[in-house]
Amino acid sequence: MEALGDNYGHGEIVALHCHAEDQLIYAASGVMQVSSDQGNWVIPSGHALWVPAAVGHEIRMIGDVCVRTLLIRPIGGERSPARCQVIEVSGLLRELILAAARLLNEHGDPRDHHVRALIRMELDSARRVDSHIPIPRHPRLRALCERFLDDPAQELTLEQCGAQLNMSSRTIARLFQRELAMSYGEWRTHTRMILSQQCLAGGMPILTVALEHGYQSASAFAAMFKRTLGYTPRDWQMSAVSPADTVQVH
Repeated sequence: MEALGDNYGHGEIVALHCHAEDQLIYAASGVMQVSSDQGNWVIPSGHALWVPAAVGHEIRMIGDVCVRTLLIRPIGGERSPARCQVIEVSGLLRELILAAARLLNEHGDPRDHHVRALIRMELDSARRVDSHIPIPRHPRLRALCERFLDDPAQELTLEQCGAQLNMSSRTIARLFQRELAMSYGEWRTHTRMILSQQCLAGGMPILTVALEHGYQSASAFAAMFKRTLGYTPRDWQMSAVSPADTVQVH
């Protein structure tokens, strides 16, 4: 296991890359948007993304971000998750990750083995969080979805999408169901809710977030946010900027 750490400013990008080991990317503070062939994820403060070995990914920073990363090699018969997934970092796991940055690179420290074992145990029991935006593999449909990521307020109908892609609306609907197991409308709503989290974490007013994500009122946006994610925009905004998530870097 190897520990890495760095701090980034708003808008900075860690270019597409991959590792030979499994990777845990922890947002100690700030928000990250991670893109890979498996999809896109928004990683708020206090959460981490598990990235399997050899999966290429790019990281975009939203606000000032303190990133701590663990590179983990399976030991013995251990089996790691085969797909990217977001986890909620417990208080104990948070302290272990920060301690790892100090201990795991100091060869011979007697606490090294115990830190590794505790990290493994905490990862196994961590709560998984739905922060994933699935992206289709079909080239034209993928391009359509990536344009939506850049402008989630757009209200294109299936017919309008078809005109852009030179495809029938029925074909587009069928492709969404076949590749993502959801309708175009369901994907659009889910994507808006996930993307809106990074704006809320940045302190943007809820009404502004609503308008920038295709809603005409804060109440309509808040109702859909809670229905989709299980909590209100205000609750998420308060937890995302909690002082408990800040990290002092030395």
